[in-house]
Amino acid sequence: MTPSAIDLGELEVGRGGYLLVKRALETLGVGERLAVVGRSPTLTLDLRAWCRAEGHRFDASTQAVVRERPDRFASSPRAGDADPSQAGAISEAPPASWGLAARGARVEAGGPEFSFPLSKKSAVWADEAARLYAQAAAAQWDPATAIDWSDKPSLPSEIEAAVVQVMTYLIENETAALVVPARFLGQIHPHFREVMQLLAIQAADEARHIEVFTRRALLVSGELGVSSVGGQASLKTLLDEPDFALSSFLLSVLGEGSFLSLLWFLRDHAPDVATATVARLSAQDEARHVAFGLAHLKRHVELDPALRSRLANAVERRHGALGASGGLNPEVFDALVLLAAGSWEPDSIARGFAAVLELKQAMDEGRQQRLRRLGFSAGEAEALSAQHTLNFM
Repeated sequence: MTPSAIDLGELEVGRGGYLLVKRALETLGVGERLAVVGRSPTLTLDLRAWCRAEGHRFDASTQAVVRERPDRFASSPRAGDADPSQAGAISEAPPASWGLAARGARVEAGGPEFSFPLSKKSAVWADEAARLYAQAAAAQWDPATAIDWSDKPSLPSEIEAAVVQVMTYLIENETAALVVPARFLGQIHPHFREVMQLLAIQAADEARHIEVFTRRALLVSGELGVSSVGGQASLKTLLDEPDFALSSFLLSVLGEGSFLSLLWFLRDHAPDVATATVARLSAQDEARHVAFGLAHLKRHVELDPALRSRLANAVERRHGALGASGGLNPEVFDALVLLAAGSWEPDSIARGFAAVLELKQAMDEGRQQRLRRLGFSAGEAEALSAQHTLNFM
């Protein structure tokens, strides 16, 4: 048999024979002929129908398929390069017609257009996204096994109540930290897959945090603490922010950055192993969230310096909207003091109170440092950090 002829034997066209015909045609140019023989009684009829469906011509006199069109994807452009390290792999503005196609795939013309509001590289991309996603995927931990829930702490009732109150506070804050990235996840063009994957795993991190904080809160007493109006008002401003860059700034750079200090504080002052463990593991995840927020915004600000003033305005607008209502729940502050003190002895309470003041100072210094990394002057960073919500997040 020459490359321009094939024998299907007993194989029917509709039961896989068409694959052999199609494969042989790929070696031929437009206008060239492929003779097809076989012992199927419906071979001629099936070949005629297949050619009509595929846009080729069937010559019954010679039992040949004449190739009438090139490969339907031959002229289709590739949606960038699958490997983000390659030059030009990431499009600055992938078209809506690329839709859900994998980056690097050939995209056939004429497909539907999808609506992805976040479709500009400048708005969402960070070169560190792939590395942070790989790191996050490798660092996932199982709440059922990472903490020994069978070892129930036996703490003084008021110390246990303080743990419960702090956990209750953490739950509502982590719920906000889940909802915000989840809201933007469906708006990102899939061409930026690393960012999409990173936000998805970030939401999964927060879901896991909510689980372990809830389990620790209910581990002994079976009841949660209280939620304040001020705390809810502060978090609502995060959920109400419609802009991806501003939301990322308020949540990740300022809020979750401050939360890192809080989780380290809990790790160091926890009265039991379970509390220390959930704080330590959660802090590892939050550090990645902060790292992406910084990387994304640092790149964005370098491309669009005017963004810096929008970030500052977002802080000031949030501060003005909250006024005196966005403060830290007093029950949470007092619980942190008691956890750092470890007892009700006056000297211990004094040390605990001082430790919480040091925590707030550490949060402020961390915020200022991150703001300076985004190009704010020392004075600007100090002023903006001072306007961050007293609710920490």
